[in-house]
Amino acid sequence: MNPQQPPLRAPTEEVLRLQLRTRTRPFSGSDEWVPVTFQVEWPTSETALLLCDVWDSHYCSGAVRRLEAMIPRMNAVVQTLRKRGVQIVHAPSDTMEVYEGTPYRLRAQLAPKVPLPEPRTIQEPPLPIDDSDGGCDTGEEPRRAWTRQHPGIEIADPDALSDRGEEIYALFQQLGIKNMLIMGVHTNMCVLGRSFAIRQMSRWGIRCVLVRDLTDAMYNPQRPPYVAHETGTELVIQHIEQYWCPTVDSGQLLTDGLKGS
Repeated sequence: MNPQQPPLRAPTEEVLRLQLRTRTRPFSGSDEWVPVTFQVEWPTSETALLLCDVWDSHYCSGAVRRLEAMIPRMNAVVQTLRKRGVQIVHAPSDTMEVYEGTPYRLRAQLAPKVPLPEPRTIQEPPLPIDDSDGGCDTGEEPRRAWTRQHPGIEIADPDALSDRGEEIYALFQQLGIKNMLIMGVHTNMCVLGRSFAIRQMSRWGIRCVLVRDLTDAMYNPQRPPYVAHETGTELVIQHIEQYWCPTVDSGQLLTDGLKGS
């Protein structure tokens, strides 16, 4: 017997009113970029929040420490947006076997397949940090240390769970989702590069927004541009604002960013 897709979220009439930050180059030929804010109003029925690789562990102890500090606020954002009708998508890569047969996994797996759009051409220069050593700032060697999503993040109906971009895109089409908020790790790697993340979803026409205070880069200050880890992360965030998508502070998702229509 073929499994049936579990019930999907009920539509709501809530609206997200958000101040987004982007960067623009006001003078052609100049290297000067300036931050600019603007407001959007997104129906929650057309909006998803995706958690990128918020794993239960990592080989880099510095990365673990920084993620642990963000987990309570991440979970608060998840719970708040779920209650308001935003579709929550959990994307802990390489751990799907743990969730096989759960309603969260089936929601994504059984979304009707759709043709993928012709990817948009979006040019991007190199990242402003050197992560060629893997980016660990505490010296550990790379290995697979994760087994599932971090237990501090609640997974509940009607959430979905996938690490495949085509599945998530199909679910978005089924639900009429046009906008994707994304938080998680790591900003210069998975948050940009996964098949469900900023680069690919932007090329498929999904409007992405990075939650800038709930992300972290893999960057070792012993590599160019030889700045503090936090500064390296901010440089990647600014790069995303320049070439890919705007960002938002999580405070707006928890408080005045949510209003009735």
